[in-house]
Amino acid sequence: MAIGRLPRWSGGLVGRIVAILLLTLMFEFAASTLLYERASQFSVRDDEARRLAEHLVISRKLMAEQPVEQRGDMAAELTTTRYTIAWNPAPPPPPPIAPALDTMRRQIIDWEPALRGTDLHVRLTSPGRGAVVSGALRLPDDGWLYFRTREPVKGINLAMERILLALVPAAALMVLGGTMVRRTMLPLRRLTEAADRVGSGAEAPVPEDGTGDVRRVTVAFNRMQDRIRRLIAGRTQALAAVGHDLRTPLARLRLRAEAIETPELRHAIGEDVAEMDAMVASLLAFLGGDSDPESPVLVDVAVMAATLVDDAMDRGREADYDGPDHCELWARPVGLKRALTNLVDNALHYGDRIRVVLEPGEDEVAIHVDDDGPGIAPDKLEEVLQPFVRLDPARGRDTVGFGLGLPIVVQAIGAEGGRLALCNRAGGGLRATVILPKNDH
Repeated sequence: MAIGRLPRWSGGLVGRIVAILLLTLMFEFAASTLLYERASQFSVRDDEARRLAEHLVISRKLMAEQPVEQRGDMAAELTTTRYTIAWNPAPPPPPPIAPALDTMRRQIIDWEPALRGTDLHVRLTSPGRGAVVSGALRLPDDGWLYFRTREPVKGINLAMERILLALVPAAALMVLGGTMVRRTMLPLRRLTEAADRVGSGAEAPVPEDGTGDVRRVTVAFNRMQDRIRRLIAGRTQALAAVGHDLRTPLARLRLRAEAIETPELRHAIGEDVAEMDAMVASLLAFLGGDSDPESPVLVDVAVMAATLVDDAMDRGREADYDGPDHCELWARPVGLKRALTNLVDNALHYGDRIRVVLEPGEDEVAIHVDDDGPGIAPDKLEEVLQPFVRLDPARGRDTVGFGLGLPIVVQAIGAEGGRLALCNRAGGGLRATVILPKNDH
């Protein structure tokens, strides 16, 4: 088994997480036990305990022999460079409850059993980076002898050090538990990423590993996306075949319409045939977008946009181009031109005047197509980008096609890694904005 890899287990996801938590608790228990045992040894060194015990025995005996009014002077004489001694008739506050301090107290009493009945209190303070021992013991007449080490006593762990020591295994357990849960959830993350890719039309088989229930979900997901892919491919192929087959009778109908002697009827039939041909062309363009074998090449989008504006002007329409003379990027030329053509034709259909603006940036190129038409209701700006959606009440009732013009633009621009956005202009009309990345080929 590879290092760092969890063993294969067929249990459920809940069972795996419970096992991880149980393992973490076991480590925590072991670490806590180790720390408790270490804390139980929290005491002064033997020589320090012996010296302190001897000094307390002598000081207690001498202090008890003195009258009360002379005990202050005696305490001053008993104070040395190592220990400070004081006398006070008031008892000290109750000692803190701590196993480590109890161990220290027992160690001192073990060296001098005479201190066993003195109600010895021991405290620990930490001025600076050292540890100072202080406390009190009861005299025979119920007065109290107070003591304090003048210098930090070696061999004692500081409270901050104990906290940091306790945080080390806690942090290690957090990292260990997080890593194991992350490894357990990895198949679900792969499944989520694959679902996003499938929603974009990409093939995304997922490795069938993980816990038993996750593997079953993965297997079902792979089978589902295979069925969906085959179903979409079959229907797309059938619709594309129908679209191609319709071209032949349309061509015959166009030729036969030319033989009609009545000009009005001939013109009406010709317009109907042209509309049907445009509908078939848009359907084939939309259905063939996912499987388009076109490869990206270096395209001058400025020249392409200016050419579309010139074509509109040649047809007698009012159109302007605002932008640089040249702006090259890698793209699929046929798909990109089809997208920009749809936007220009859409603007010309609903407006009397259009304006194409190209704004190159450092990483992206923005192309704006503005018209002076009626615009689109704000709550319909996203809906109109869906296939087969026609907003006739808002944009006129003489719309030609299946409602695939803008969806074809979305499809073609998405293939370039770009995006399309629609918004109503403040002065009236619609602005269609195409954002294209400057990809390195």
